[in-house]
Amino acid sequence: MTHDSPAHETLWKLIKDIRFAMLTHRTSSGMLHAHPLTTQNRKVDEKGELYFFIPQSGELYERLLTDGEVNVSYADPGADSYVSLSGQARFSDDMALKEALWSPAAQAWFPGGVSDPDLSLLVVRVRHAEYWDVDEAKITQLFKMAKAVVSGEPPRSLGEHKELAMP
Repeated sequence: MTHDSPAHETLWKLIKDIRFAMLTHRTSSGMLHAHPLTTQNRKVDEKGELYFFIPQSGELYERLLTDGEVNVSYADPGADSYVSLSGQARFSDDMALKEALWSPAAQAWFPGGVSDPDLSLLVVRVRHAEYWDVDEAKITQLFKMAKAVVSGEPPRSLGEHKELAMP
């Protein structure tokens, strides 16, 4: 997610204040499974990467070692904004990066601190992003939907929808 694109900036604006993301991956049987995770980024990453702390002893760690294709989704129903990110997961042992991302909230999950042996830094390199951002008042949205029901035409101009290929 680079700083030079208004769409990329909008994408970061949409996810930066959402506390939890849902990370979806494939299990060994091919079934899709999702986990709630806290995004550790404090700003947009120039490499198009998102960071999460997960336990190395958990099932998610093992599953992502086998298949790193993931989807990360964010939803803010109150603001009518939704984001879907597809990418490749990997793990990083970069202690400086772990320290930079560390927060008091992470301490609750990893009592040994940033050097807790169970702490893994999950890195998701975003390759494709899509977002929907409705900025109209609820009453306007309801009017447009009611009009669509009467006219038989889908509602138009309910906000911004973009797909982004990531570098």
